[in-house]
Amino acid sequence: RVKAIEAQIYDTSGYELKRIKRNQFNDVNAVDGGTLYSDSRMMYMNYTPTQYPYTVDFSYEITTGSTAVIPSWFFIDNYLLSVEQSIYEVTYAQPNLKPIIKEINLNGLQLEKDSTATSITYQVSNLSAIKKETLCPSLKNISPRLMVRLKNFRYKGISGDVDSWKEMGHWVQENLLAGRDELPGETIDRVNTLVSGVTDTLEKAKMIYEFVQNNTRYVSVQVGIGGIQPISAIEVDRVKYGDCKGLSNYTKALLNAVNIPAYYVHVESGNERIDFEEDFPDLGQGNHVILAIPYNGKYHWIDCTSQIHPFGFLGDFTDDRKVLLIKPEGGEIVKTPSYTNDYNLQRTKARATLGATGKLTAEVEIETKGIQYDNRFHLEEDSPHEIDKHYKEYWDHINALHLKSIDFKHHKPQMTFVERLTMEAPGYTSKSGTKMLFTPNAFNRITYIPPRYRNRKLPFVISRGYMDEDRFQFNLPTEYEIGTMPEVKEIVTEYGHYRFNITYDKETHSLEYFRQILIKDGAYPREKYSDYRAFRRKVASLENAKIVLAKTISKQ
Repeated sequence: RVKAIEAQIYDTSGYELKRIKRNQFNDVNAVDGGTLYSDSRMMYMNYTPTQYPYTVDFSYEITTGSTAVIPSWFFIDNYLLSVEQSIYEVTYAQPNLKPIIKEINLNGLQLEKDSTATSITYQVSNLSAIKKETLCPSLKNISPRLMVRLKNFRYKGISGDVDSWKEMGHWVQENLLAGRDELPGETIDRVNTLVSGVTDTLEKAKMIYEFVQNNTRYVSVQVGIGGIQPISAIEVDRVKYGDCKGLSNYTKALLNAVNIPAYYVHVESGNERIDFEEDFPDLGQGNHVILAIPYNGKYHWIDCTSQIHPFGFLGDFTDDRKVLLIKPEGGEIVKTPSYTNDYNLQRTKARATLGATGKLTAEVEIETKGIQYDNRFHLEEDSPHEIDKHYKEYWDHINALHLKSIDFKHHKPQMTFVERLTMEAPGYTSKSGTKMLFTPNAFNRITYIPPRYRNRKLPFVISRGYMDEDRFQFNLPTEYEIGTMPEVKEIVTEYGHYRFNITYDKETHSLEYFRQILIKDGAYPREKYSDYRAFRRKVASLENAKIVLAKTISKQ
C-alpha cells in the first residue's frame, strides 16, 4: 500500500515549478503483455518539461504485510539520469526485525550511513548520469544499489526463518509446493500408458515434455500468493493452461507419476545473464521457473512454457546463470548450461553460378545449432510473407533477390535447424569496361562495426560468442577469366579469429570461397574497446573483398 507520495519539479536555478500531489498520480493495473490478469498496481505521474535541465524530487512511503520480498534500492535506476541526492531509510519496531543489507557498487560514492536501534539510513549525493554505451554491462551490474532482506519474515500469512539458500528452498518446498503436485487418476494412467514399453529415462521425460507442449498453453495469471506459488497440478490438468510456475509444477507432477524425479528451479530470465546472489537468500530474486531432471550425475533442463523448444534446450532466455534449484531437503545454487563460442555454430554452404550478364543463381544451405539455432528455428512457424521478408533483410546486399524455393528441416533431437533455398539475382556483379567485379562472400556478410567513442567510460561485454563457417562454390562465366583475387587472410586476437581463402580450379573454371569467424564471449576493460573495434573493422573490410574477372579477348 502506498501510504504517501508526492513530487516537486524544480528549474535549473532551484525554483519550484510544480508540485504533484497524491491525487494527481495515475493509479493503474501493472499488467504486462503476457499476463492475462494480475492484482499488481502501479502509480505514475505525467510531466512534460518546457526547459532543461530540470530536477524532480520524489518522496514516497509504502507499507506491506509481507516482508519476504523487500525491493532493492537503486541509487541510479536508469541511464542519463543524474542524482543530486538519494535517501533510503528502513525502520523496524524491534531488533529481531533488523534487515540484512547487501551493499553493491558503493565504493567511491559520497555516502553517509547512519543507524539507530530501530532504523538504518543511507544517503548518497551528486551521482553523475551513466550514458549507455554499446556492449556495456547490464545497468544492474554497474549501478550502486542495496539488496535488503529479513531473516524472519512473513509472506501472505506464512512465516519464515531463513538464513541460507538451503533453508529458503526448504521453506518454498514446504509452504508453496507441498501438496500441489497431485494429479487425477485418469491422467496418471494416461501418461503411464504413453511411456509404456519405454525403458530409457530421458526418452520417457521427453515424451512427457512433448505431452505438456501438445496439451497446454502458457497463460500468466498473477493474483495474491500466485506471484510465487504455482497453481495446482490438478487445476492445470483441468483448464489446460498455466504460467511458468503452474506448467513447471504440472510437468514435475507428470514426471513423478512415471517415476522420474525433477526439481523446481527459480531463475532470473532474460537476454542479460543475471545470477542469483549466492550469499543473499531472498525471494526477490528470480522471475521465471524451469525444471531440472537429474540423470547420470548431471541435470537436464527444460522450460515448460515453450511449445516449440526441443527437450533439453534452454536458449538464451535462461542459459549460463546461477539459479535456485529446490530439492525436497532444501535449496541449492547451481548453474544452467552455457552455449558458448564455437558451440553456437552457423555453417553455410552454397553452389552458385555467375552468368555473363552478372546474374547469380544459387542453392544455399544454412545449418545452425546453439544460440544461432535458437535465433532461426522459429522461421518454420512464420508466414510465407514473414519468411520472404526475413531473407530479403538478411541478404539486403543482393539487389532484386528472388527466392525460388525454401525448405526447412528441424532436427529437434540433435537441436539443429537446416534451411535450404534456391535463389537468383539478375545483377549481382558490377561491370567496369571489360571487367566484372563481385564479392565472393555473397551469403553471410558480417559487417558490424561497433561505434567509436573518443572517451569510453564503461567496460564492454561480449555476451554471446559464436562461430560462422562458410564454403561457397562459384561456377564462373566462360566468357571471363580470373583477373585478381584477394590474398589469404588470417587475423588472431583475444576477442576471436578470422580467416578466409579462395582457391581456383582451372579445369572446372570454378572457385571456392572459405571463410571462418569466431567471436569469443567475455568481459573486457574499456581500454581494450578500441582494439576490439579495430578487429571488427578489419573483418568488415575483408567481408567486402572483391574478385575481378577479365573478359576473354577472342583470337581472330
